[in-house]
Amino acid sequence: MPQHWKQQSRRTGVESSLGRASAVIGAGTLVSRLTGLLRSIVLVGVLGAVGSEAADAFTFANTLPNSVFALISVGVLTAVIVPQIVKATADADGGNAFISKLFTLGTVVLVVTTLIATIAAPWLVVLVAGQAPPAAQALATALAYWCLPQILFYGLYALLGEALNARRIFGPFTWAPVVNNIVSIVGFLLLGALFAPVPTKAAEWTPTMITTLGATATLGIALQAVVLLVFWRRTGLALKPDFRWRGVGLGTVGKLAGWTFLMAFASLAAGVLQGNIVSAASGTGASATVTANAWLIFMLPYSVIVLSIGTPYFTQISEHAAAGRHVEVREDISRSIRTLLFFIVAAVAAVAAAAIPASRVFTSSPADAEAAALVLICYLVSLIPLTILFIVQRTFYAYDDTRTPFWFTIFQCCLIVGTALIAWGLLQADVIPITGLAAAVALGQSISSTVQTIVATWLLHRKIGSLGVRSWLVTLGRFAVAAIPAGLAGWGVFVLFGASAGWTVSDKIPGALGTAVIGLVVVVVYLGILALLRAPELKVAGSLVRRFLPGR
Repeated sequence: MPQHWKQQSRRTGVESSLGRASAVIGAGTLVSRLTGLLRSIVLVGVLGAVGSEAADAFTFANTLPNSVFALISVGVLTAVIVPQIVKATADADGGNAFISKLFTLGTVVLVVTTLIATIAAPWLVVLVAGQAPPAAQALATALAYWCLPQILFYGLYALLGEALNARRIFGPFTWAPVVNNIVSIVGFLLLGALFAPVPTKAAEWTPTMITTLGATATLGIALQAVVLLVFWRRTGLALKPDFRWRGVGLGTVGKLAGWTFLMAFASLAAGVLQGNIVSAASGTGASATVTANAWLIFMLPYSVIVLSIGTPYFTQISEHAAAGRHVEVREDISRSIRTLLFFIVAAVAAVAAAAIPASRVFTSSPADAEAAALVLICYLVSLIPLTILFIVQRTFYAYDDTRTPFWFTIFQCCLIVGTALIAWGLLQADVIPITGLAAAVALGQSISSTVQTIVATWLLHRKIGSLGVRSWLVTLGRFAVAAIPAGLAGWGVFVLFGASAGWTVSDKIPGALGTAVIGLVVVVVYLGILALLRAPELKVAGSLVRRFLPGR
């Protein structure tokens, strides 16, 4: 067989494998995110959103374990574990010794971290909600004692899930959160049934109500971690406690993780400052709950598209980097980013056009939906840059370079802090109202992330050579030609339906239906224009989409 045929055959096989993995991850992520959206809808129905002290207090408390989880997951696991497990697979024992020691050390660290964080709950609440009313802070502290043990379960879930991903077992990690969402939905409905109407004022909450809400949140996370244990035997690894941590390369892991931990800590600190500033609007306007729900909507296309397609590419980039096949790494980068942009540009247009109906799903009135939609649009500015950053940053990790991402993330954090302080200063000077504070902070974060992506891409180009950036920009321009009129068509449908006075903003269910209709119009127009332009990416995207169809 001629050499170029062999290369083409191998490339086709790799793309097919990536397509199958993306389909598994995408399907699981989609179901997970949809049930997560339903979870948030139920929570808003029970606690409210804009102006609800109780909802903000729960958001403050539940943000704490999520923040620590992000610190662990982004700071150690995603950056370090996958590449190191891929390398350990080549050991004589298939990586058993390394992974057992790694998991033992990880569990010890998680237990200690959880204990310290739970003891420090009152001080942590002050950090994230220092500008909130005293009653909201008190309720947040009581709920934090229930929520902070989630750190242990989040960490175990991430350890097990990233190890499964490294062994190319992608499904369980993305499907497990569905269990958490179902448990949470049942618990929230129980809270609403037992204590209806659930007060939105923090001072009116009782210990029984706090226990019901807090225990529900933590039980769901615990079961989410337990589910992954069911699938562990598929890895072929015998996991057992092993406290002999010398001699298997954990020192390298520690060195790499040190940079990423500092990077994630800086991001967390910047986020805490943002949350503290936004908490000033609690009980008055868009505050913690609104920003959390806007971020949830923002993360739906990011998770379904970027994580489902990008995660298998990350594993492949790690394998190619470990083998020294740098040309293939650059090809992986270019191919993955162009593929991701095809989907994500359409998502940006669809979400922007349907921002108000989508926000109505998580709010209690049309006026609240408009305020929440502004926050969502401000976050949406960074969706395309963050998509590119996902691949760029993980390529550094594939080359065991965690120091460079640390520095460009520190740069981003400085920008986030600066923009958040500017928003606070504008509020104090009465340039922006208290109701616009959350949107101003969200816009500052988007600007910071965009600049970070530009810097990170330039640094990766210096490290490994040409990344084909010009081809990304040409591709992005082609997609924009289709997305702009598609988004305008979607907005036209929203106006045709009565805009903010129409049925799509009348209640939560009409809001969800209106979002679906507007989104469908945007996608159809987008695909139609690209078909007229004979965009070559349509074929690749079509093959990925077909993987989601039954029987494929």
